[in-house]
Amino acid sequence: VAQSKGVIDPNFVPEEYITIDVLGKNPDEVADEILGIVRKSGDGGGAGGGGVVVLCGLSGTGKGTTVSTLKHKLENEDNKHVVCWSNGNIFRSVTLLAATWCEQNIPNGEFNAELALTKENLQKFMTMLSFGKFNNDTYDTRICGLGLDYMVSEVQNTELKVPKVSKNIPTVAEVTQGEVILFAADAISKMGDDGIFVLLEGREQTVNYVRTPLRFTLTLSDMSLIGKR
Repeated sequence: VAQSKGVIDPNFVPEEYITIDVLGKNPDEVADEILGIVRKSGDGGGAGGGGVVVLCGLSGTGKGTTVSTLKHKLENEDNKHVVCWSNGNIFRSVTLLAATWCEQNIPNGEFNAELALTKENLQKFMTMLSFGKFNNDTYDTRICGLGLDYMVSEVQNTELKVPKVSKNIPTVAEVTQGEVILFAADAISKMGDDGIFVLLEGREQTVNYVRTPLRFTLTLSDMSLIGKR
């Protein structure tokens, strides 16, 4: 959808993925294998000593556990400032804006995807999101528009989890993949250039647009063991 809308480049080619076979390995061993490559490269893709590690893989290969282990090791063994990035809160932020727009512009206030999610509205909603350093010089995403003014870190478990957001996320995510991908790529690049190590887990379609040489795919050479780790 994002390519057909012209939001993202259909000819974009990401850096090559490095395959890590997790068969018979515990999370520590998988993380150490990845860190060996990260440390050897000496280039996390960030200009200021930071970097970006992208992690993909089928469900059941232990991505979430591997990310947690990598974070712990990078912080404690390499003394890095580490951030785990998820696009989920950005999708929730756009959904909150769309739901709020409906409340303000539709007589009964009901969510109407056809009216709320026009190309023009989506462009406006994205301009209401900004990523940078805010309170206490900490990176955050700010939602500012339609009478709302929130820091995502402060409302991620409250305003961004209310029913009008949760029930409409799938509809909004379907048409905002490209916009969110580009927003995330810019945010992650800013952090990497500022000396922060960013760990990004997700599906290849969405993480491909984040530039980094440190891209890993977790696989199981025995696929019958998927989900049994």
